[in-house]
Amino acid sequence: MGSFPFISVIFSITLSLIVAGIFGILFIYLNALTVIVQSNVEVQVYLDKSVNDSEILRLQKIIASKSYLPKENQNGSIKFISKQEAAEDFIKDTGEDFMEFLGDNPLRDVLIVKVNSQYHSLDSLEKIRTDINQLVGVFEVVVQESLVNSINKNTRILGSLFLGLTIILLIAVVILINNTIKIALFSQRFLIRSMQLVGATKGFIKWPFLKRALLYGLISGLLASAVLYAIIRLANAQFADLNSLYNNDQVTMLCACLVMGGMLLAYFSTSLSMNRNFKISLDELY
Repeated sequence: MGSFPFISVIFSITLSLIVAGIFGILFIYLNALTVIVQSNVEVQVYLDKSVNDSEILRLQKIIASKSYLPKENQNGSIKFISKQEAAEDFIKDTGEDFMEFLGDNPLRDVLIVKVNSQYHSLDSLEKIRTDINQLVGVFEVVVQESLVNSINKNTRILGSLFLGLTIILLIAVVILINNTIKIALFSQRFLIRSMQLVGATKGFIKWPFLKRALLYGLISGLLASAVLYAIIRLANAQFADLNSLYNNDQVTMLCACLVMGGMLLAYFSTSLSMNRNFKISLDELY
Protein backbone atom coordinates (compact mmCIF):
# COMPACT_ATOMS: atom_id res chain seq x y z
CA MET A 1 0.00 0.00 0.00
CA GLY A 2 2.76 2.44 -0.83
CA SER A 3 4.76 4.45 1.70
CA PHE A 4 2.02 4.66 4.33
CA PRO A 5 3.28 6.76 7.31
CA PHE A 6 2.45 4.09 9.88
CA ILE A 7 4.93 5.36 12.51
CA SER A 8 3.38 8.82 12.65
CA VAL A 9 -0.13 7.34 12.68
CA ILE A 10 0.65 4.96 15.55
CA PHE A 11 2.44 7.72 17.45
CA SER A 12 -0.46 10.14 17.09
CA ILE A 13 -3.12 7.59 18.05
CA THR A 14 -1.03 6.36 21.01
CA LEU A 15 -0.47 9.90 22.27
CA SER A 16 -4.18 10.67 22.02
CA LEU A 17 -5.08 7.49 23.89
CA ILE A 18 -2.51 8.22 26.61
CA VAL A 19 -4.07 11.63 27.23
CA ALA A 20 -7.54 10.06 27.37
CA GLY A 21 -6.20 7.31 29.64
CA ILE A 22 -4.63 9.76 32.08
CA PHE A 23 -7.98 11.47 32.32
CA GLY A 24 -9.60 8.09 32.95
CA ILE A 25 -7.12 7.31 35.73
CA LEU A 26 -7.84 10.67 37.36
CA PHE A 27 -11.54 9.82 37.23
CA ILE A 28 -10.92 6.42 38.88
CA TYR A 29 -8.83 7.99 41.64
CA LEU A 30 -11.29 10.84 42.14
CA ASN A 31 -14.18 8.39 42.40
CA ALA A 32 -12.27 6.30 44.98
CA LEU A 33 -11.43 9.44 46.96
CA THR A 34 -15.10 10.48 46.92
CA VAL A 35 -16.10 7.07 48.32
CA ILE A 36 -13.53 7.43 51.11
CA VAL A 37 -14.75 10.92 51.99
CA GLN A 38 -18.37 9.79 51.94
CA SER A 39 -17.52 6.93 54.28
CA ASN A 40 -16.79 9.55 56.94
CA VAL A 41 -20.44 10.56 57.03
CA GLU A 42 -21.73 9.23 60.33
CA VAL A 43 -24.99 9.14 62.23
CA GLN A 44 -24.40 9.41 65.97
CA VAL A 45 -26.97 7.56 68.06
CA TYR A 46 -26.87 8.62 71.72
CA LEU A 47 -28.43 6.13 74.12
CA ASP A 48 -30.47 6.51 77.30
CA LYS A 49 -28.36 6.32 80.44
CA SER A 50 -30.57 3.51 81.73
CA VAL A 51 -29.78 1.03 78.92
CA ASN A 52 -27.83 -2.09 79.83
CA ASP A 53 -25.48 -4.26 77.78
CA SER A 54 -28.22 -6.56 76.45
CA GLU A 55 -30.32 -3.59 75.32
CA ILE A 56 -27.31 -2.06 73.58
CA LEU A 57 -26.69 -5.34 71.76
CA ARG A 58 -30.39 -5.43 70.77
CA LEU A 59 -30.19 -1.91 69.34
CA GLN A 60 -27.07 -2.80 67.38
CA LYS A 61 -28.78 -5.82 65.82
CA ILE A 62 -31.88 -3.80 64.92
CA ILE A 63 -29.88 -1.00 63.29
CA ALA A 64 -27.59 -3.50 61.53
CA SER A 65 -30.64 -5.03 59.84
CA LYS A 66 -31.68 -1.72 58.27
CA SER A 67 -31.49 -1.30 54.48
CA TYR A 68 -29.52 1.94 54.69
CA LEU A 69 -26.41 0.20 56.02
CA PRO A 70 -23.86 -1.21 53.50
CA LYS A 71 -24.94 -4.80 52.79
CA GLU A 72 -21.40 -6.13 52.50
CA ASN A 73 -20.46 -5.12 56.07
CA GLN A 74 -23.53 -4.15 58.04
CA ASN A 75 -22.20 -5.16 61.45
CA GLY A 76 -18.87 -3.43 60.77
CA SER A 77 -20.73 -0.20 59.97
CA ILE A 78 -21.74 0.22 63.62
CA LYS A 79 -19.21 1.19 66.27
CA PHE A 80 -20.07 1.33 69.97
CA ILE A 81 -18.33 3.93 72.14
CA SER A 82 -19.06 3.76 75.86
CA LYS A 83 -19.33 6.91 77.93
CA GLN A 84 -16.14 5.87 79.75
CA GLU A 85 -14.23 5.65 76.45
CA ALA A 86 -15.65 8.99 75.34
CA ALA A 87 -14.57 10.59 78.63
CA GLU A 88 -11.04 9.18 78.32
CA ASP A 89 -10.74 10.46 74.75
CA PHE A 90 -11.98 13.91 75.80
CA ILE A 91 -9.47 14.09 78.68
CA LYS A 92 -6.67 12.93 76.38
CA ASP A 93 -7.52 15.56 73.74
CA THR A 94 -8.09 18.50 76.11
CA GLY A 95 -5.94 17.61 79.10
CA GLU A 96 -8.80 18.49 81.43
CA ASP A 97 -10.43 15.98 83.76
CA PHE A 98 -14.03 17.22 83.79
CA MET A 99 -15.21 14.22 85.81
CA GLU A 100 -13.05 15.30 88.73
CA PHE A 101 -14.65 18.72 88.58
CA LEU A 102 -18.24 17.53 88.08
CA GLY A 103 -17.98 14.40 90.17
CA ASP A 104 -19.83 12.42 87.49
CA ASN A 105 -19.63 11.48 83.82
CA PRO A 106 -22.34 13.43 81.96
CA LEU A 107 -21.57 11.73 78.63
CA ARG A 108 -23.69 8.99 77.09
CA ASP A 109 -23.00 5.71 75.37
CA VAL A 110 -23.13 6.22 71.60
CA LEU A 111 -23.43 4.12 68.47
CA ILE A 112 -21.57 5.49 65.43
CA VAL A 113 -23.46 4.37 62.33
CA LYS A 114 -22.06 4.64 58.81
CA VAL A 115 -24.81 4.54 56.21
CA ASN A 116 -24.73 3.59 52.52
CA SER A 117 -23.57 6.41 50.23
CA GLN A 118 -26.88 6.42 48.35
CA TYR A 119 -28.55 7.68 51.55
CA HIS A 120 -26.24 10.68 51.98
CA SER A 121 -28.79 13.29 50.93
CA LEU A 122 -30.21 15.40 53.75
CA ASP A 123 -33.73 14.11 53.09
CA SER A 124 -32.61 10.47 53.38
CA LEU A 125 -30.55 11.18 56.50
CA GLU A 126 -33.53 12.91 58.09
CA LYS A 127 -35.64 9.80 57.46
CA ILE A 128 -32.90 7.67 59.02
CA ARG A 129 -32.80 9.98 62.02
CA THR A 130 -36.58 9.67 62.46
CA ASP A 131 -36.44 5.89 62.04
CA ILE A 132 -33.72 5.36 64.67
CA ASN A 133 -35.23 7.90 67.06
CA GLN A 134 -38.29 5.66 67.36
CA LEU A 135 -36.29 2.79 68.85
CA VAL A 136 -36.62 2.17 72.57
CA GLY A 137 -33.41 3.12 74.38
CA VAL A 138 -32.39 5.88 71.96
CA PHE A 139 -32.00 9.33 73.49
CA GLU A 140 -30.98 11.40 70.45
CA VAL A 141 -29.79 10.95 66.87
CA VAL A 142 -27.33 13.49 65.48
CA VAL A 143 -26.57 13.91 61.76
CA GLN A 144 -23.52 15.87 60.51
CA GLU A 145 -25.53 18.16 58.24
CA SER A 146 -22.71 20.64 57.53
CA LEU A 147 -20.35 17.84 56.46
CA VAL A 148 -23.04 16.23 54.29
CA ASN A 149 -23.85 19.57 52.63
CA SER A 150 -20.18 20.23 51.94
CA ILE A 151 -19.55 16.75 50.48
CA ASN A 152 -22.66 16.82 48.27
CA LYS A 153 -21.90 20.35 47.01
CA ASN A 154 -18.27 19.59 46.18
CA THR A 155 -19.23 16.28 44.56
CA ARG A 156 -21.73 18.02 42.27
CA ILE A 157 -19.22 20.71 41.31
CA LEU A 158 -16.44 18.21 40.59
CA GLY A 159 -18.85 15.94 38.71
CA SER A 160 -20.05 18.75 36.45
CA LEU A 161 -16.51 20.00 35.86
CA PHE A 162 -15.22 16.53 35.07
CA LEU A 163 -18.12 15.82 32.71
CA GLY A 164 -17.47 19.03 30.77
CA LEU A 165 -13.72 18.36 30.52
CA THR A 166 -14.39 14.75 29.47
CA ILE A 167 -16.64 15.84 26.60
CA ILE A 168 -14.07 18.40 25.41
CA LEU A 169 -11.24 15.87 25.67
CA LEU A 170 -13.12 13.15 23.77
CA ILE A 171 -13.96 15.59 20.97
CA ALA A 172 -10.29 16.65 20.78
CA VAL A 173 -9.09 13.02 20.71
CA VAL A 174 -11.54 12.06 17.95
CA ILE A 175 -10.58 15.10 15.85
CA LEU A 176 -6.85 14.46 16.30
CA ILE A 177 -7.06 10.78 15.34
CA ASN A 178 -9.39 11.53 12.44
CA ASN A 179 -7.10 14.26 11.06
CA THR A 180 -4.01 12.08 11.47
CA ILE A 181 -5.56 9.24 9.46
CA LYS A 182 -7.01 11.70 6.94
CA ILE A 183 -3.55 13.14 6.24
CA ALA A 184 -1.99 9.67 6.07
CA LEU A 185 -4.58 8.46 3.56
CA PHE A 186 -4.22 11.63 1.51
CA SER A 187 -0.63 10.54 0.84
CA GLN A 188 -2.10 7.39 -0.72
CA ARG A 189 -4.51 9.23 -3.03
CA PHE A 190 -2.63 8.35 -6.22
CA LEU A 191 -2.56 4.64 -5.30
CA ILE A 192 -6.29 4.72 -4.54
CA ARG A 193 -7.06 6.49 -7.83
CA SER A 194 -4.92 4.00 -9.77
CA MET A 195 -6.84 1.10 -8.27
CA GLN A 196 -10.11 2.81 -9.22
CA LEU A 197 -8.93 3.29 -12.78
CA VAL A 198 -8.16 -0.42 -13.21
CA GLY A 199 -11.71 -1.27 -12.10
CA ALA A 200 -11.24 -2.26 -8.45
CA THR A 201 -14.41 -1.95 -6.35
CA LYS A 202 -14.59 0.38 -3.37
CA GLY A 203 -14.88 -2.53 -0.98
CA PHE A 204 -11.80 -4.20 -2.44
CA ILE A 205 -9.80 -0.97 -2.14
CA LYS A 206 -10.98 -0.16 1.38
CA TRP A 207 -10.51 -3.55 3.01
CA PRO A 208 -6.64 -3.55 3.20
CA PHE A 209 -6.69 -0.03 4.64
CA LEU A 210 -9.36 -0.96 7.18
CA LYS A 211 -7.41 -4.03 8.30
CA ARG A 212 -4.31 -1.87 8.64
CA ALA A 213 -6.32 0.67 10.66
CA LEU A 214 -7.53 -2.03 13.07
CA LEU A 215 -3.95 -3.22 13.54
CA TYR A 216 -2.68 0.32 14.16
CA GLY A 217 -5.50 0.92 16.64
CA LEU A 218 -4.66 -2.31 18.46
CA ILE A 219 -0.94 -1.50 18.64
CA SER A 220 -1.64 2.06 19.77
CA GLY A 221 -4.07 0.87 22.45
CA LEU A 222 -1.57 -1.65 23.81
CA LEU A 223 1.24 0.93 23.80
CA ALA A 224 -0.95 3.49 25.55
CA SER A 225 -1.99 0.90 28.16
CA ALA A 226 1.65 -0.01 28.82
CA VAL A 227 2.61 3.65 29.26
CA LEU A 228 -0.35 4.28 31.59
CA TYR A 229 0.50 1.21 33.67
CA ALA A 230 4.09 2.48 34.00
CA ILE A 231 2.81 5.92 35.04
CA ILE A 232 0.54 4.36 37.68
CA ARG A 233 3.38 2.22 39.08
CA LEU A 234 5.67 5.22 39.24
CA ALA A 235 3.03 7.44 40.88
CA ASN A 236 2.12 4.76 43.44
CA ALA A 237 5.80 4.30 44.29
CA GLN A 238 6.30 8.04 44.77
CA PHE A 239 3.07 8.64 46.68
CA ALA A 240 2.13 5.76 48.98
CA ASP A 241 -1.36 7.15 49.67
CA LEU A 242 -2.32 6.57 46.02
CA ASN A 243 -2.24 2.81 46.62
CA SER A 244 -5.45 3.09 48.64
CA LEU A 245 -7.16 4.68 45.61
CA TYR A 246 -5.89 2.14 43.07
CA ASN A 247 -8.46 -0.29 41.68
CA ASN A 248 -6.95 -2.99 39.50
CA ASP A 249 -10.27 -4.07 37.95
CA GLN A 250 -11.17 -0.52 36.93
CA VAL A 251 -7.69 0.16 35.50
CA THR A 252 -7.86 -3.10 33.53
CA MET A 253 -11.27 -2.08 32.19
CA LEU A 254 -9.86 1.35 31.26
CA CYS A 255 -6.99 -0.25 29.32
CA ALA A 256 -9.43 -2.55 27.51
CA CYS A 257 -11.52 0.49 26.58
CA LEU A 258 -8.43 2.26 25.25
CA VAL A 259 -7.58 -0.72 23.02
CA MET A 260 -11.15 -1.04 21.74
CA GLY A 261 -11.50 2.73 21.38
CA GLY A 262 -8.25 2.98 19.42
CA MET A 263 -9.34 0.22 17.04
CA LEU A 264 -12.85 1.64 16.51
CA LEU A 265 -11.68 5.23 16.03
CA ALA A 266 -8.98 4.16 13.59
CA TYR A 267 -11.45 1.95 11.69
CA PHE A 268 -14.22 4.51 11.31
CA SER A 269 -11.84 7.41 10.64
CA THR A 270 -10.23 5.34 7.88
CA SER A 271 -13.61 4.42 6.43
CA LEU A 272 -14.76 8.07 6.34
CA SER A 273 -11.46 9.26 4.87
CA MET A 274 -11.58 6.57 2.20
CA ASN A 275 -15.10 7.60 1.21
CA ARG A 276 -13.88 11.18 0.81
CA ASN A 277 -10.91 10.05 -1.27
CA PHE A 278 -13.22 8.15 -3.63
CA LYS A 279 -15.01 11.44 -4.39
CA ILE A 280 -11.90 13.58 -4.80
CA SER A 281 -11.71 15.53 -8.04
CA LEU A 282 -8.75 15.49 -10.44
CA ASP A 283 -7.80 19.04 -9.47
CA GLU A 284 -7.83 18.15 -5.75
CA LEU A 285 -5.79 15.04 -6.51
CA TYR A 286 -2.84 17.19 -7.58
